[in-house]
Amino acid sequence: MNHHIAGKRDTYHVAILGAGMAGGMLAAVLARHGVRVLLLDAGVHPRFAVGESTIPYTSGMTRLIAQRYDVPELKALSSFKGIRTKVSRSCGQKQNFGFVYHREGEPQDPGQINQLVVPSAIRTETHLFRQDVDAYLFHLAVAKGATPRLGTRIEHIEIDPDRGAVLRSTSGEEFRADYVVDGSGFRSPLADAFNLRETPTRARTHSRTIFTHMVGVTPFDDAPAARHHKNPNPWHHGTLHHVFDGGWLWVIPFDNHPSSLNPLCSVGLTLDPRRYPQDGRSGQQEFDDFLARFPQIAHQFRGASAARPWVSTGRLQYSAKQVVGDRFCLTSHAAGFIDALYSRGLTNTMELVNALAWRLIAAARDGDWSTERFAYLEALQQGLFDFHDDLVYASFVGFGDYELWNAVNRTWMLGTMLGNVMLEDAYYRFLRTGDDAVFLDLENSARPGSPLPVSDGFNRMGVLTRELCEAVEAGTAKPGDAAAAILGHIGGADFIAPSFAFGERDTRCFNMTPAKMARNAVWCRREAPPEIGPRMINASKGLVRMRLRGGE
Repeated sequence: MNHHIAGKRDTYHVAILGAGMAGGMLAAVLARHGVRVLLLDAGVHPRFAVGESTIPYTSGMTRLIAQRYDVPELKALSSFKGIRTKVSRSCGQKQNFGFVYHREGEPQDPGQINQLVVPSAIRTETHLFRQDVDAYLFHLAVAKGATPRLGTRIEHIEIDPDRGAVLRSTSGEEFRADYVVDGSGFRSPLADAFNLRETPTRARTHSRTIFTHMVGVTPFDDAPAARHHKNPNPWHHGTLHHVFDGGWLWVIPFDNHPSSLNPLCSVGLTLDPRRYPQDGRSGQQEFDDFLARFPQIAHQFRGASAARPWVSTGRLQYSAKQVVGDRFCLTSHAAGFIDALYSRGLTNTMELVNALAWRLIAAARDGDWSTERFAYLEALQQGLFDFHDDLVYASFVGFGDYELWNAVNRTWMLGTMLGNVMLEDAYYRFLRTGDDAVFLDLENSARPGSPLPVSDGFNRMGVLTRELCEAVEAGTAKPGDAAAAILGHIGGADFIAPSFAFGERDTRCFNMTPAKMARNAVWCRREAPPEIGPRMINASKGLVRMRLRGGE
């Protein structure tokens, strides 16, 4: 039952702009706790959207939000099993993150592959068919009590720090709210109204993309180039990245399990516009020309066709000089964006929902909408942006040389694995104690936005990697030397068990087998630093318990 919160009946506590994943989830959580929520969107559901690949941190944060805020319907979105049985059979499974390196004009070297396998003994990630998932969250928000207004475009916003916001639509309607959350994306009404865009963006990454959904895409495992690959998990069972000097191509199938009802496959080609500027070609022409240059990639697209028009973007990167102000907050894609590489967009979205929701609930109850209450969101959002920018920037530099890419890639692997440890440790302790302070402790960090803020060595690794890649790009360092320095730092790290061999050049594919998990448990108890070992043990206990309960 929702808690009643007193207030002016003609004013909403919170107006949310954008009914995508961030808006729908936040609205459902707030409405569940009696917050009067207005959920506005210029479009309608169902609708096409990208941002389709989950990572363990995304799923773990979704499960945490469901538990912390007592919205059990959200838990279905935290696993492939839950999504398939309770949300949509149009989503795909994700058992791995796969990377195949290519050089134009040369045969693909079967030794130049990288893969991170999601341990199936714990959980399988998901390729989200967003029109179904977004609609599920929107309808959940409405069922919890949010007021929906689709097909309503906001063109004017006025904010009084003492009284709240007035929003006016293109049709002349007027809405009032104590607080505004903008989750609308690049064309953020708040960013436009208050000149919040950072121009030029501070992002080091430069990329643009063309993308669509296709039918008839065949598994890359069937391509001649893949016959000699020694990847532990089939490429088609996960998200495949074809990487090359100057860019990368994503392949995200929705039909890669027997119960799928969806023949589509998400395909996107992302390029550095300084290397590959837009020249007036259509998306289809540009994709066809790319396949002609990389015939071994083209094999899986023989007979494939676009099921919807190609979308072609300009430079993807944008940022905000400010995301929190008097009576407003920009979330995730309204605040900034780097690139789809590593699927961190959804992760950042969940981070913001989790940190913002309890503050909004508290403000609706006590009437304190002060900017100070929401100040942490500024540090968190900007930290998430900068961390992802460093990682993607280094990766694009790494794409120019496989040895460097091979080193940079494992810094991402470590971040995604160890970030999940932090999250699962907190979730485990919350289930044991029921104490919300567990989550507040996560916010007490000098490094907001870092996946592993408690480790100096991990955070030095990120800075070192970016600085070495800057030197390579400037021509003052050789790629091989930079790669060796990165691997050397990892090899001597105290934040990961040496038995994992992440610092070894030839550890190109990583599969967390039960034997490796057992060796890691011994390391956690005997050798790991105190800020790492107990967290890993708690995370392992929690994940094992989740598995014994059927994957939750």
